[in-house]
Parts: sequence; C-alpha cells; structure tokens
Amino acid sequence: MTTDLRLPDTTLSGPSPYRQVAPSTTEDTATRPRAQTVAQGGAPDVLADTWSPGCAAAIWQRRPQAGLLEWLEALPPESLPETRLVLRPDQVESRLEALCAPRGTTDASYGSLLAGDIGILARLFARIMKTDKVTLRLDVLHDNACRKFHLDHVPARLLCTYRGRGTEYGRSHAGEDPREIRRLPTGAVGLFRGRLWPGPEHSGIVHRSPQIAGLGETRLLLVIDPAKEDDERPS
Repeated sequence: MTTDLRLPDTTLSGPSPYRQVAPSTTEDTATRPRAQTVAQGGAPDVLADTWSPGCAAAIWQRRPQAGLLEWLEALPPESLPETRLVLRPDQVESRLEALCAPRGTTDASYGSLLAGDIGILARLFARIMKTDKVTLRLDVLHDNACRKFHLDHVPARLLCTYRGRGTEYGRSHAGEDPREIRRLPTGAVGLFRGRLWPGPEHSGIVHRSPQIAGLGETRLLLVIDPAKEDDERPS
C-alpha cells in the first residue's frame, strides 16, 4: 500500500522545533493569541497546515483501503491489536506486522494492510513534526476514556480511529466546552496542536473521546506523539 507523502519543504528539514519548548502554564495560555482554524482536505499534505498561522488542527478526510475498516469492525474485540511502542517511524510497519494479525484467524492480509497503513501515518507525522522517533499507541476502548474536552500535553498529536466512533472536537471559548461539536469520521486522520506546540499561538481547538460507555461499542484508536528525548523505553 502506498500513498503520496510529499510535503512542503518547510516541514521536511532542520532540527526538531519543539525540543526546547517549556511546558505552558495557565498564565501562558491565557495571554497567547489563539489559533482556531481547522484545515481539511483529501490529500495527506493537508496535515502540514497545522504549521500555518491560526490553524490549530488539520484533518485528512480519507478512508483506508477498501475492506480494512469492515474487517476490523467484524473482529471480536479481544482480537483487536493493542500496544504502546517508542520507535523510529521506519520500524513501525515491521514491528506491527505480527501484532496486527488477529488471534484465532488465518487471514493475515488485512493485518498486514493495517500495519502498513499505520506505518504510513507514523512516517507522515514524523516528517511534519521533524522528529526521529514517535510514541505510538493502539488502544482498544470500551468506555469514554478522555471524557472531558482538553489539549494534550504534547507538541502535537495524530489521531485515527480505525473502529467505532471518531474523536470529537470543537472550538473552545475562554476554556469552555465547544458550543458546536464535530466528529472525525472513522478512518480519517486528525493532527491537533497540543499545549507544547512550538509557536506563539495557543490552540483554541479542543477534543475528547466520544461518549460510548454502556453502549456496548468498541473503538480501536491510533495515537501518535513525538517521542520525548528522555524516553528510555526500548525501541
């Protein structure tokens, strides 16, 4: 599986821009100008728009290769892959190959497709954020997880829901919950600025997990962050 990973030159070279950024304080976020735009598009390079002034998040409106989401939806929840890894983006696909082949099935083709798709997103995220390593999570969720609207304590976070309802997001005014709530489509990719975003603007776009507790639903959520310099977990 391949896709066009070409991005604007400004996102592809130079040192990582967030290494020396200090954590934001309440006072910092109260006085910084607020970015409140969400860019959307049908090509992967739209995610690089998070670097544009005023743009707090970007959404790649895509659907993974035919059959993948339907295959994941049909799997028993206990067969869904779940992990946390810190590694180089070029290691992701090979490390996930075995994990994404679900237990109790003989068809490994969609497992390989899932691993390849996640590998593409890891490389794309690393290029946009100029990072050599990523922290990657695959979470199997049966409840509300992060039920409150929030900003993540990272420079930026990539989110993609492969099964179930997608992440909810909206514009926050003065720290209040959004008045208008939107949802990432299943399979779409969102890149959200976090509290440690390396720029003068504070993000005005917050997000949360959809409220699924008690509904019998299962989500498969991919989360990718830049790895911290002092993260000593083995790669």
